[in-house]
Amino acid sequence: MLLVSWNVNGIRATLGKGLEEFVVQHAPDILCLQETKAREEQVDLPLAFGAYSRYWNSAVKPGYSGTAIFSKVPPITVRSGMGIPEHDQEGRVITAEYADFTLVTVYTPNSQDELRRLPYRMQWDTDFLQYLKQTEQDFGKPVIFCGDLNVSHQEIDLARPKENRRNAGFSDEERQGFSKILDAGFTDSFRHLFPEKTGAYSWWSYRGGARARNVGWRLDYFCLSSSMREKIADAEILAQVTGSDHCPVSLKVTI
Repeated sequence: MLLVSWNVNGIRATLGKGLEEFVVQHAPDILCLQETKAREEQVDLPLAFGAYSRYWNSAVKPGYSGTAIFSKVPPITVRSGMGIPEHDQEGRVITAEYADFTLVTVYTPNSQDELRRLPYRMQWDTDFLQYLKQTEQDFGKPVIFCGDLNVSHQEIDLARPKENRRNAGFSDEERQGFSKILDAGFTDSFRHLFPEKTGAYSWWSYRGGARARNVGWRLDYFCLSSSMREKIADAEILAQVTGSDHCPVSLKVTI
């Protein structure tokens, strides 16, 4: 089964920059999108999406945040948000139950310039980890979660770690938050397969030709309950795919 996650930085914009062609070429079984920036009724999806059931969670604020899941196999159940009003206004989480696992797609809040939203981000990280644990219990199945986690976990995960030590996405607090997820029994699929791989990034600034020079960050992940670790067949960062400041990431599992 092929799962793909992509922060599209506006689905309507990315539809004009190759999203349809990407879906035709790769034909994922499940496609998770973050930062859709639109409600379902605002998006005219092309025929390539005809084979997919569609599930949207849009932010209350128009044109902001938002997530979506497109699935060839209809999920058993789907729910939006974490059940925490403080967190559920921005359309950041969708959970879909399948026969063998539960999938969570997430668009983690950015700590923003000068880390002004870091206290909220820390509360989010605590609550999201608890949500993952509760989801495992609620459905009695392993969890796969994916999305833009807005953190580069280790120095190997970004091009310029020393210069970005106290910047959003590479603060000690955010990195520790991700470590707690791994310590709680989840596996970073890409690093599980490629623990030493360098230059593997999923986001590049639009400024200064960063993408052409591969001055990037790995912000997008597929993680899964460690009980599923042996089912990982492949994990990729599809850096050649343009259309957003992020590129898609994929996970192939044997189900």
